[in-house]
Amino acid sequence: MGEVAEEALMRALHEEHAAALWSYALHLTSGDRIRAEDVVQETLLRAWRSPAVLDQSQGSARAWLFTVARRIAIDGWRSASARAEVTTDRPPDRVVADGTDRAVQGWLVAEALAELSERHREVLLLCYFQGYSVADAALKLGVAEGTVKSRTHYALRALRLVLEERGVTQ
Repeated sequence: MGEVAEEALMRALHEEHAAALWSYALHLTSGDRIRAEDVVQETLLRAWRSPAVLDQSQGSARAWLFTVARRIAIDGWRSASARAEVTTDRPPDRVVADGTDRAVQGWLVAEALAELSERHREVLLLCYFQGYSVADAALKLGVAEGTVKSRTHYALRALRLVLEERGVTQ
């Protein structure tokens, strides 16, 4: 990719996602604007270093950016707590669960599922998301129970690979 094209893609990425990324980083840093700026800057720097992100669809790029921002915030928190324990008279800010992490995870999984083969996707949807038993899934798909078990095994491996390719690791 040429330098001009890369610069245009980075500009488009910034215009498309910077506001949402800023809000998310501000949430991750409990309103600390300076740390949020650092998180956004480092996230965009990592996007620039990963050209494959620049070519992703809007949703894929945003999910990737949010995941990276979350990891940067966590790494910052871990390294700060490892450096020194600071005591104050003020109690720590409460973390409010607003469902953002769950939404981002759902988004990442949905996009990863879309990349699987139809057979793998359908067995995972039936068994994991719709709660079908192996026997019920086998009846619904018109295959043997062993086939459902085998497809599920390989579908989970394929899903793990897709998620790892997107930078989502355990």
